[in-house]
Amino acid sequence: MASEEIYESYYVPHNSKLPIFASLGIFLTVFGIGNILNDAKAGLDSDFGTIVFLLGSLVMGGTLFAWFSKVIEENHAGKYSNQMSRSYVWGMSWFIFSEVMFFFAFFGALFYIRIYVVDWIGGVGDRGPSDMLWPEYSPEWPLLNTPDPSRFPGANEVMSPWGLPLINTMLLVSSSFTVTFAHHGIKEGDRAKLTQWLALTVALGVTFLFVQAYEYYHAYTELGLTLNAGIYGTTFFMLTGFHGAHVTLGTFMLMVMLGRSLKGHFSHDDCFGFEAAVWYWHFVDVVWLALFVFVYVLS
Repeated sequence: MASEEIYESYYVPHNSKLPIFASLGIFLTVFGIGNILNDAKAGLDSDFGTIVFLLGSLVMGGTLFAWFSKVIEENHAGKYSNQMSRSYVWGMSWFIFSEVMFFFAFFGALFYIRIYVVDWIGGVGDRGPSDMLWPEYSPEWPLLNTPDPSRFPGANEVMSPWGLPLINTMLLVSSSFTVTFAHHGIKEGDRAKLTQWLALTVALGVTFLFVQAYEYYHAYTELGLTLNAGIYGTTFFMLTGFHGAHVTLGTFMLMVMLGRSLKGHFSHDDCFGFEAAVWYWHFVDVVWLALFVFVYVLS
């Protein structure tokens, strides 16, 4: 019996200028952030970096809006096959995996510093004349007493995990449940359940960002915990800051999903755009739990 082969169409869009604009937006954003940090380190009062960063953000935001609008239009036009849908699933899976490796590198740097470097610069082991360079330095973590306090004064005290960080932990853990309830609303065909729980998830994400902004203000003004406070300060802001950027991105993604749900998008069999945002949000939640344990509780 001759086997019957089934071929699926694979939609290939026409040439687009959107990737060029996306590259430009990313370049301007990163270039602006670099200038902001360099000006802050040099003590310069310049708005150049801020202007470039905002311009890059506008270019990137407009590009993404146009790009995803086109993808949604193509999907509603029925141009996507099952193979195309699988491509999106794999694409999002690899994107989240790359983000896992991104944070893995940062956590690796934190563990390397805490386990090895802090002791080495204190003269522990065969690491050269570190104890001769900084005889008054005592190796301990968190590094409040830095080897060179004239340049890096160190923080006055540690950020307590049982205040603002605990509130943010409860907010993100709660948001994992609310976004799951919203997902159930799609599967059950209950649009009211979808929009209500998704709106609550967005509200929890926005609240998290406001609490973190206040936490940074508290760290700078009351604890002396700044980017200039030695390795404890830089690792603290590196990990929590990049996570905050991911929460911001995830919140925007959920806002877009909320807008789409209000317009009647998504069905039981066609909701991967929503599911991709949910995957990303759960990833952000898991990373925060690791941050809460290793950056706050075990600091």
